[in-house]
Amino acid sequence: MKMLAMFLLICAVMALTNASAAPEAEPDVKMGEPSVQGDEDRILKSSIFCPHGWSGYRGRCFLYIPTAMTWANAEKTCLNRGGNLASVHSFSEQNFIQSLILSLTHSYPLTWLGGSDAEQEGTWFWSDGTHFEFTYWDAGQPDNRAQSHCLLMNFGGNKKFDDQPCYYSMPFVCAMKP
Repeated sequence: MKMLAMFLLICAVMALTNASAAPEAEPDVKMGEPSVQGDEDRILKSSIFCPHGWSGYRGRCFLYIPTAMTWANAEKTCLNRGGNLASVHSFSEQNFIQSLILSLTHSYPLTWLGGSDAEQEGTWFWSDGTHFEFTYWDAGQPDNRAQSHCLLMNFGGNKKFDDQPCYYSMPFVCAMKP
C-alpha cells in the first residue's frame, strides 16, 4: 500500500511539474503593425501540444535550429524530426517565427524557410506541400541572383524574404502539425 501511495505521489508531482512549464511567449508586434491576436488565437495556441522544445502557433509546432546547413540538409533534418522546413501563410505567422528566433538568438539571423523554386524558375512551392500564397519578399526579390532557388527570411533592413543559393549554410526553422 505504501508503494502505491508513493507511486501516485510521484505521478502527481510529475503532472504538476509538466502543467507549470513556462508558457509560450506571445509574438511581438513588429514594424508598427496592429495586434490582431484575439481570444480565438489564444485558445488555438493554448490547445496545441507540441514536442519538447517546439513552440505552438495556430495549429502547428515550430522549432528553430541554429546549426547552419544547406537548404536540402535542413529539410532532411526537419523530416527526421517529423516536419518540414517551415511554410509561412500570414503576416502573423511570419511575425511569430521572427519572434521565436529573436527570443533564442537576440538577433535576426538569415534563416532558411521551406520555399523553393528549384523545379521551375519563378514558380515557388513550400516543401510541406501547402499553397504558396503569402509573400513577404524584400524589394527587388526574388531576383535569382547566382541561381538562387531557396527562400530565407530576415533579409535586408526590413527583415523580409529573399532567394539565395540552396548550397549556402544557414540556420533554419522546422514546422509540423502535432
